[in-house]
Amino acid sequence: MSASAAARTLFTEAFGSRPAGIWSAPGRVNLIGEHTDYNDGFVLPFALPQRTHAAAGARGDGRIRVISTFDGAPVEVALDELDDLFPAHGTADRPTVPAWSAYPLGVAWALLHAAGPDAASGLDLAIASDVPIGAGLSSSAAIECAVAIALNDTWDLGLDRVALAAAARTAENDAVGAPTGIMDQMASLLGQPGAAVLLDCRSLEGTVVDLRLAEAGLALVVLDTGVTHAHATGGYRERRAACERGAQVLRVRALRDLTVADLPRAARQLDAETYRRVRHVVTENQRVLDTVRSLRTGGAGSIGELLLESHASMRDDFEISVPEVDTAVEAAMTAGAVGARMTGGGFGGAVIALVPSGRVDDVQDAAATAFAASGFAPPTTLRAEPSAGAGRDA
Repeated sequence: MSASAAARTLFTEAFGSRPAGIWSAPGRVNLIGEHTDYNDGFVLPFALPQRTHAAAGARGDGRIRVISTFDGAPVEVALDELDDLFPAHGTADRPTVPAWSAYPLGVAWALLHAAGPDAASGLDLAIASDVPIGAGLSSSAAIECAVAIALNDTWDLGLDRVALAAAARTAENDAVGAPTGIMDQMASLLGQPGAAVLLDCRSLEGTVVDLRLAEAGLALVVLDTGVTHAHATGGYRERRAACERGAQVLRVRALRDLTVADLPRAARQLDAETYRRVRHVVTENQRVLDTVRSLRTGGAGSIGELLLESHASMRDDFEISVPEVDTAVEAAMTAGAVGARMTGGGFGGAVIALVPSGRVDDVQDAAATAFAASGFAPPTTLRAEPSAGAGRDA
């Protein structure tokens, strides 16, 4: 059963009526630009074919009910109780609802703050997804954006896609407690078939960048290592804190305001670890811009070295790779990939490889062989076709 059909069926079985509509939003892969988004920098993601589907229907009693295929038990709260679940400004108090439900309920909470408390009268919502969870493919943003666009239509809020992305990020930051930037939500809402989106995370200006993969005889392959991560805790938060510390010492608003020419000064003023974190972000921003330039002038076949440099920087300067990820990158390159890098927040997740179309099977086989030789569980592979962003399906 497709995820769309699963959402529709779940809605009918749980709530005893047919949904008013089905909306969906994709996961995303970041071609290049990691940990630059919350530093006001540049990123180059694209939307995946894999999507989260939300079946929705309005109700008139001021309550919201959500259910998902992640957990068969519905969660129900009054809309005017959402402020109690999700205190403003990201305080230490976390929701008392099941963890998965913080995503859709958090979006409802953020949208009500954006549009006003009188904007909605209640909602039933059923969610199903085929976006891999914990693989660095933004399964969380896919949930948030599917719900955001469903609520925007159902409640007739009239918000544009940038405003919806901002509400979805608020849900992730303040309801869920994950200190992420806005890249994932913008990619999920703004994706275009065959293209990536160059996003300026300060201005929120998005520019479509055609990838022209078929023209170059290339394909993008995602190798999911199966090593899961959680952005709400641990290393991700520590990396963000290091970036903020570096910006403060260097007296800039954000690391976006530094260039490669500023790195010698940074090396003198920062401790060694903070300097490495800063160096990754500064050089990664430049790599994003160089990648866009190369795509426009030399085509997709010209960006392989930039992908490899990005991975080395994440591995050595930002220290967010793991052995399974490094093994996947090495296996892809050995099997003929043009370039490969970790994608996502790190500490597990997936690798994206740019591969000649005729070598896709070779890369998949090489990764499986290398993982077996290292005693790792086999990776999952999928073709990453740049796809459309969020929308109404039915």
